[in-house]
Order: sequence, then C-alpha cells, then structure tokens
Amino acid sequence: MYAVIKTGGKQYKVSAGEKLKVEQIPADVGTEIVIDQVLAVGEGDSLSIGSPLVSGATVSATILSHGRHDKVRIFKMRRRKHYQKRQGHRQNYTELFIAKIASELGSVAAEAPAAAPAQA
Repeated sequence: MYAVIKTGGKQYKVSAGEKLKVEQIPADVGTEIVIDQVLAVGEGDSLSIGSPLVSGATVSATILSHGRHDKVRIFKMRRRKHYQKRQGHRQNYTELFIAKIASELGSVAAEAPAAAPAQA
C-alpha cells in the first residue's frame, strides 16, 4: 500500500517502513506525527484519489532526526562587466519514518525503525 502526501509545499509518494527527508517540521525527535493531507491512496489495482484530499486517510510518521542538506552553491556572473557574486545555501530537513498508512482501503503498519549504532 502506498500514499501520496503533501507536506512542506511538496508531494511525496510514501509506503510503510520507508524513510524520507521532508521540509523541516517543528517537532522534537522521537515524536509521532499524523499527516492528514493525503492526496491519494493505492493498493494493488485499487486507487483512491481525493478532491483535493482523501477523506479519513492518515499517515503516521515518527521523527528520526533533523539536519541540513549539502550546500548548494550559487554563482552569478556578467561577462566583461567585472561582476561576480558567490552565495551558498543549506536547506533544513526533517527525516521521517513512515510507520502506518490508514484509509478506507485498509491499513498497513511497519515495525519500528532500527536504532542507529552508537558513535565511538
């Protein structure tokens, strides 16, 4: 079973047991959140598409970590005008573990994510 969710102004296709990085969500690590902006839910041949949202469908996720993506370098230049501008940007993200997808088509749950090994 999979679902198409909307968070942070973007759409993601997710399934239970999957990890994914989304725009930063203001919540603590280990917190379970419920995403109710579900645009579509599918299982096998059956597909339920919302207009705009699927009623009664939810996706439960656990926050694994917060972080920052790699730096994106921006370089602007005008040839022959002695103009060069350098800039960098690092976008914040939240890593989620999709624990459960529930809808009228059914419900699928995943086991808890494995703990990360301790750093020495």
